[in-house]
Order: sequence, then structure tokens, then C-alpha cells
Amino acid sequence: METLKIPLLAIDGGGTKCFAVFMDLEGNMLGQGKGGSCNYQGIGRDAAVRELIHGIQEAIVDLGRDSEDFTKYSNIEIECAVFGLAGLDTEYDRQIIMGLVSEVLEYLHIQVQHLVVDNDGFAALLGATAGEPGILVIAGTGSIVFGINGQGETTRSGGWGHRVGDEGSGYWIGKQAVMAILKAYDGRSEATRMGEWIFPHLGMNNEEELFNWIYSSDYSVEKLSELSRLVSLAALEGDYVAETILTAAGHELFLCVRAVIKQLKFEDKPFKMILQGGVLQNEDLVGDTLVQKLIELTPLVQLETAKKEPIYGVMAMGISYLKSTV
Repeated sequence: METLKIPLLAIDGGGTKCFAVFMDLEGNMLGQGKGGSCNYQGIGRDAAVRELIHGIQEAIVDLGRDSEDFTKYSNIEIECAVFGLAGLDTEYDRQIIMGLVSEVLEYLHIQVQHLVVDNDGFAALLGATAGEPGILVIAGTGSIVFGINGQGETTRSGGWGHRVGDEGSGYWIGKQAVMAILKAYDGRSEATRMGEWIFPHLGMNNEEELFNWIYSSDYSVEKLSELSRLVSLAALEGDYVAETILTAAGHELFLCVRAVIKQLKFEDKPFKMILQGGVLQNEDLVGDTLVQKLIELTPLVQLETAKKEPIYGVMAMGISYLKSTV
């Protein structure tokens, strides 16, 4: 059996889904696959391994789809593999994630000459700004803000995970909604109609069933994050509590952005700010609140919506390395 040699494997592993792409030196996609969330903080280490394996296996199948003699290869050798993974926030996370990446590569019989493992948001930042000064705001299932200045210095704010962070994210919005519904049920706060959308979505009838779900094995970060769209629907129908939650989400994201602006000294300098993630793409009240506060702080900001998926940032990191070795 022979070894198949491929220049680049790029992986974007986020809190909602992961993409795996094999590429050649010219940046052409040779095979691509998709898996579910691979943030070990949210779904656990073993589940993250399974989703990464699934995504890469799909890419391998796609890779051999047009090759009649593909079965003669028993191993794959990658010149450069770049993993942009959610949940890589501390050195402890790095130890866990490096271990699970090694397990995935060994299981799939993939040998890698040069391995890069970084936070998915950092990879997306480089891809979105092409190395120019800028800030990337991600608000999807989780949230985080990354920035890079003209000297190549980088920093981040937020992104501490669903248990103690992810303010302004879909998960955070969903959690605030559940708390508001239960508080209103107790009579501790004003009434809200959010249950009219949330209960049917979850297959429930009342607040007690919602409470039971929160502490059941069926509960998940992803399912709670889905509720953010329903909060938005309630807000559109004039629910004041829903509007307050979405406005607060925008304010929380602004606090993260402001911290990055100060660290990179962007207050009086022009820079790009890219908005990315389902919350900022779909929940107008969140984005509008963030943008209004940001323009008041730094009028020179150039606002953009992410034009490409984060996987393109991961690809750009890998291609940059390959070109530097030629």
C-alpha cells in the first residue's frame, strides 16, 4: 500500500459545526467534509474527537471520489495541517486539544509534517483582515473578540466559555430568556411572552417543564443557543423583556470590543471591524446596539460583515506557511 501526499489540511472546528478541507499548493480544494460541534468544553472530549473524525472522513471520501485507484493508499501524509478549534483558551485547553488532535490523526492514519493548532477565532481574524489592522467580533453559539494591529500584535477579549462567559452569544441570550421566564413565573419580574415561542420549540407546555429540561440529560449548549432566534421573534412582537435581553447582548459584545480597542490603541486610528456569527447576522437589535456604541467610541472604524466562512482564514494560515517554505 502507498502513501498519498497532500499539501494542506485545514480544519475549522467551531461551537456549532466543523469543516475539513484538503487543498493543493495553489489553494484548490481537493476534498471537503463537515461535522458537528467540536468544542470539547461544550460537548466533551470524546464527542469532539468523533465530530473531527467524521468531518475529516467525509473530506477523505470526497477526495477519492474522482480517483479510480484511491484504494491503493493506506496512509495520508500532509505537509501542513492547520486546526482552528473553539475552546482553545488556556494552556490547559491546549494540552487537552493537542491530545485529541493527535488521537484523530492517528485513528485516520494521517501523518503531518507541520502541525498548527490555534483558536478558531484567531484563524478567522487573519483570514478576514488579511493581516491588516482589524477586529473580528464573533457571536454565534459562543462569543469572542480578536484584534490585530499594524505591528502584528494580537489580543482577545471574552470567549471564556458558556459556564463563565460567552456574553452576547446565542447561548447567553437563550440562558437570559429562560431565567427571565422563570423569574416572571415567580412574580419576581415583569411578565414576558417569550414562552409562547420557546415552549412549542422545545415541545413543552409550561415553566415547570422548562425547568426540568434545563437539568435533564437532553439539555445542551447548542439547544439553549437556538432559543436566541425565538427571543428575537418575541422582541419583534413588542416583548419588552426580549428587547432588553438583546440590547444587553449588544452591550456585552461592545465591552469586549472596547477592551480590544484599548489594548491595541485603536481609539484614534482607522481599522476594520468584521462582524461574524449567527447572532450578529440575524439578531438586528444586538448588532445595532453594538455598532451604535462603537461609533460613539471610535468614529474611524470601518464596519464590515464577514464575506467568507471562517474556514478560509484557516486555509490562509496554511497556504501562507506552505509558500514560506517554497
